[in-house]
Amino acid sequence: MTRAFRLLVAGRAVDVFGNAFAPIALAFAVLDLTGSAGDLGLVVGVRTVCNVAFLLFGGVLADRLPKNLLMVGANLVAALTQGLIAALVLTHTATIPALIGLSAVNGAVAALAMPASSALLPRTVAPDYRQRAIALSRLTFSGAMIIGAPLAGVVVAAVGPGWGIVVDAATFVISAACFAFIRVPFVAPAERVGVLRELRTGWSEFRSHTWLWVVVVGACVTNLAWSGATHVLAPALADVTIGRRAWGLVLAAQTAGMIAGGLLAMRLRLRRFLRYGVLTLFAMAGPLIVLGLSPHLLPLAGAAFLAGVGLEQFSVAWESTMQEHIPADRLARVYSYDMVGSFLAVPIGEMAVGPIADHIGLRPALLGCAGVLVAGLLGMLLSSDVRTLRHRLPRSEPEHMEESVP
Repeated sequence: MTRAFRLLVAGRAVDVFGNAFAPIALAFAVLDLTGSAGDLGLVVGVRTVCNVAFLLFGGVLADRLPKNLLMVGANLVAALTQGLIAALVLTHTATIPALIGLSAVNGAVAALAMPASSALLPRTVAPDYRQRAIALSRLTFSGAMIIGAPLAGVVVAAVGPGWGIVVDAATFVISAACFAFIRVPFVAPAERVGVLRELRTGWSEFRSHTWLWVVVVGACVTNLAWSGATHVLAPALADVTIGRRAWGLVLAAQTAGMIAGGLLAMRLRLRRFLRYGVLTLFAMAGPLIVLGLSPHLLPLAGAAFLAGVGLEQFSVAWESTMQEHIPADRLARVYSYDMVGSFLAVPIGEMAVGPIADHIGLRPALLGCAGVLVAGLLGMLLSSDVRTLRHRLPRSEPEHMEESVP
């Protein structure tokens, strides 16, 4: 792998490590300040809204400017916002309005970096190594999350949430340094046009690929169900059945499945890679069904492991497909439309499932989410473009090689 690829993966892995600290540290900082879950929801929710709102603009900038330099700037501003939050918390001068404002800025600058980082990866490796590079990068990110999440809990418990946010701020600086040393050729756009025109160009590219918008629409539906189920309903049901500690083990099993899925994805050589990826996503319904019907630790952990494997198979298939079939000069904008469409329903799902569960019960609501998730995946497979899109095999592989998925 190239030096540019190593620097990109290192910087993004450091970001993932720091991002494991942020939600834990910020949650306890807000709860220590007011003890209000509503205040915490405001701080987190405003960040998500700003993140989604600025994603399209981030895609335009990433196709206009050197992607690594855009990522450097975004990470330095993110370091500043987190540093200010840490200072307010450590000096006991934090207020909810201040935390909301800084979180909003943090969400906006993160949106500027996300399309750039995704679109930069194919510029750092040869096409024949792209799939392996995507799988390796995601494997690295999963490892960073496994290390970061429990360490964040230890740091926050030992020295307080303010210092946990300090760690997050420091990781943004380190990742910015990694991105600053990436050297890839930059081709400036042939002509400068307005932002709205560039957004329209990105939209035209997005909607011209049926497989692309069909999967994004399906992902919007599945994320609606998955986010509400896993972030709200599942923890609540686990709390009164298998217990909090067991639920932590289930989440760990899912992360272990993602690592196994990344290792497997590095070796796959499939002509219908996107179809295979969508099929593997059906495993994500498993933990919801098991928890809703028979909440016992071992079968639940097994289902969560398989869900992690399936999620990683799809993620590698999806990124490989996009980077292969979307022109490089429009890739960041298309990524931004993908991210907006995929993430838009997440806060809706998280807010909607609570009242639904209060009305019909936790278990029926959880099983209903599993049904919605399956319906979204079936909707993806109804498209012949999703089922038949061909993936280019690396030249080192035999041209007759086919997958065994029906």
